[in-house]
Amino acid sequence: MSSIVLPHSVGRYQLQKKLGEGTTGTVYLAEDRFAGRTVAFKWAHQHLLTHPQHGQRYRKLIENEASLAGKLRHPHLVEVLDAAVAADDAWLVMEYVSGGTLERYTRSDQLLPVPKVAELAFKCAHALAYASQHGLIHRDLKPANLLLDGEGQVKVVDFGAAFYQVSEHTQVSGLIGSPAYMSPEQVQERRLTEQSDMFSLGVVLYQLLTGRLPFTADSDFAVIYKICHETPPDLCSVRPDLPEALQRVVARALAKQPEDRYPDWAAFAAELRSVNRHLALPAHEVPEAERFHALRQLAVFDRFSESELWEVLRISQWRRFPARSVLIEEGKLGHSFFVLAEGEVVVSKAGRELATLGAGEIFGEMAYLSGDGSRSATITTRESAMLLKISASALKAASDTLQARFNQVFLDLLVERLKQSSDTIAQLKWEQFSHSDSRFR
Repeated sequence: MSSIVLPHSVGRYQLQKKLGEGTTGTVYLAEDRFAGRTVAFKWAHQHLLTHPQHGQRYRKLIENEASLAGKLRHPHLVEVLDAAVAADDAWLVMEYVSGGTLERYTRSDQLLPVPKVAELAFKCAHALAYASQHGLIHRDLKPANLLLDGEGQVKVVDFGAAFYQVSEHTQVSGLIGSPAYMSPEQVQERRLTEQSDMFSLGVVLYQLLTGRLPFTADSDFAVIYKICHETPPDLCSVRPDLPEALQRVVARALAKQPEDRYPDWAAFAAELRSVNRHLALPAHEVPEAERFHALRQLAVFDRFSESELWEVLRISQWRRFPARSVLIEEGKLGHSFFVLAEGEVVVSKAGRELATLGAGEIFGEMAYLSGDGSRSATITTRESAMLLKISASALKAASDTLQARFNQVFLDLLVERLKQSSDTIAQLKWEQFSHSDSRFR
């Protein structure tokens, strides 16, 4: 690809602005004129594709990533939307992520807050678990391949170097990736499992927390030797203020032997969630890792996919409330509904207690469904409670699949409540009949 004048059209894509250039290609901000959306267009360097020794290998890396178009769909993976690969030309079209990479946060004077780092790692663990379930090991995890969107959500990018655990794909052999982030088994070209990516994520965590890599030396060969044979400096010696539990997570991820790391990504994510729960946060704030875990425990979300659960997190507001907090007041207007994640609430009308609701119960949906916004009852916490709140406008702006999922939840809820009302009325009528019948005996 020679130098081009912008704007420039490639099929349905109009390239508008150059976003950056690396060793393998140039990335442009582009407009997909058919879909009417902004995308990232990565155009491979032509001289690499036509290189007499390495051209075939580089083309295979692009083909690997191109083969994932439309297949990997997870909120914390950058989606590949389209691709074209020829002998002397290749490009990829990807979801556009506006916030840049995590590289800038690896400097000691630009470090992110510790709870944010733990949260980002938790989301990466879930994304990589999803990839592993599809038979993929990333092989090139590093801050440059972790992007932040405009809302601060992390997304893993660049599966060109990915290893297919069970596949008919021709594997790209040899050392692929950045040596400083590779696992011992990767630099030794041994069999790879998901534990190799865990090691790489451990290196990223170490760097994001301290501003330095765990293994450094004057040459790649020396770095590789340290990865295989030396233990990195303890996190506590580099940054004493870090919680011991977080230090243990990173140390386990960086274990030399794969079997000494976490058995799977679920265990890694669970440990990160546990750490995040104990990090300093405002009393009413709920860590995102804990929110996701709470959603997965509630029966009302049993039929929601993992992607839909992450979308619920994105559109909802979470908060802890102390006992006797008034959440909804009878007669007041409101256009949101609530899901009780923990604790109990009391439903009352005209000062009379009608019911008690527990974890997993939805309330406030009638004002949302009717559209008039008038609350028909008062809801008060009986004890400390954790709730998520979703506004009508947020749900209407959500994906069609999520709206359909909630509509089914509301329909099931209405059917259940109608059945309960019918049973209650039948019981009352039977009691009245029994009482009147006894007077004529």
